[in-house]
Amino acid sequence: MRRRPRKPGRSIDVQQLPLGWRWPAQQRFETFHVGANGIAVAAMTRAATEPDAPWLFLHGPEGSGRTHLLIAACQAASEAGSSAQYLPLAALPAPRADAIRGFGGSDLLVLDDVDAIAGEREAEHALFDLYNRCRAERSTLVFAATAPPAQIGITLPDLVSRLSSCTQLPLKTLDDAERRDVLRARAEARGIALDEAVLDFLFTRYARDLGSLGALLDRVDRESLAAQRRVTVPFLRQLLRS
Repeated sequence: MRRRPRKPGRSIDVQQLPLGWRWPAQQRFETFHVGANGIAVAAMTRAATEPDAPWLFLHGPEGSGRTHLLIAACQAASEAGSSAQYLPLAALPAPRADAIRGFGGSDLLVLDDVDAIAGEREAEHALFDLYNRCRAERSTLVFAATAPPAQIGITLPDLVSRLSSCTQLPLKTLDDAERRDVLRARAEARGIALDEAVLDFLFTRYARDLGSLGALLDRVDRESLAAQRRVTVPFLRQLLRS
């Protein structure tokens, strides 16, 4: 596996630290349930590990695994000896232009929730400039949003054109059976047995996206250990009431 040459002249900041120090271990390629998204996973793996890989634009609804794949790519790049940065645009307060302008200098740069800057003139121009700067620096850029570039409300035509020139990777959400399999596997990795009654309870009374279910599983793990109780429907009812 070839390593990309590190770019000189940039100080290390928190965004460039190995993501293993800052992100939960379940957000890795090996923990991503591929389903119908094999092409996207392969392209993201290449972006993380190969110099001069195509630039990518991931798009899919909430719960399709966009953020999981972005973080997995950064972790894989770091393990391969490359530098990587992740910028969650929706988590930043507006205006976001300064954050975008300060982003860069790594081998792999990933930007989540690009649709969050739609209509923010300065932020759109900053992203356009970042795109051009990364071309000159030969970094690899990966973008993610809920829909393709032309459908997320970006008002700067040149930016829409640049984003549309990236390889487009639509992500499909898992069906209920696949979500149940993923949740059961994650629970088993923690030593938690989820029987069918428990899974039925969760999927009929709680949000079905894996992000929400994963957060609930974290809570269930903590609370069941503290109470020294097996995870049952009565236990979940009590937990969710509290």
